[in-house]
Amino acid sequence: MRTLPASEIPRKHAPLAWLAGILLGGLVTLALVGTAVWLSTGVGLLHLMGLAGGRTLVNVGQPTIVRQIQQLQRLETVSYTMDKIISGEHENPYLPKFLAGDRILLVVHGEVIGGVDLAKLQAKDVVIHGQNIRIALPKAEIFSTRIDNTKTRVYSRDTGLFSSPDPNLESEVREEAERQLQQAALQDGILKAADQNAHNTIQSMIKGLGFKEVDIQ
Repeated sequence: MRTLPASEIPRKHAPLAWLAGILLGGLVTLALVGTAVWLSTGVGLLHLMGLAGGRTLVNVGQPTIVRQIQQLQRLETVSYTMDKIISGEHENPYLPKFLAGDRILLVVHGEVIGGVDLAKLQAKDVVIHGQNIRIALPKAEIFSTRIDNTKTRVYSRDTGLFSSPDPNLESEVREEAERQLQQAALQDGILKAADQNAHNTIQSMIKGLGFKEVDIQ
């Protein structure tokens, strides 16, 4: 039998070895790229390629949640407006009104703003268990009560024959109007509405972060 020179030995396995080398090199490159992406962004390569399945994991810590809610500060959720006629008068204890009285009627337009001061939220008010979160929000409160001077006017003013208009009477009536306006807003449930609106706002925000169960108290 004749021995073939090394140059004449068949190379049937050479293509297979070449293909295995390419695959191995590709896997190594893919692993290196995935590691670099994970180290720089915290996002797995499979997520970037759309190959990762399963539920979304929540990686938002309690301090971050508390800070994001607190940054909303005074969350105004309800605006209550009212038009009302308010009267006020000064009387003389000795003379009848037509001689020494002073009476004013104001058509008042006012606004009451209600909401929740989220800056009061504390760390103990937020409890996280995996994908579940419980948040105890501060109570709703009245932020402001104001009379709109551009829409408020004197309807009538009656002054006695022997008296002059009291310069303080209109201011006193406006103060009384603010008190009545706030009282009417409270009776109509402004705090309950403000509380519910704040709950809905925070719940939507928290669910957007990936939490499955959100309990707002």
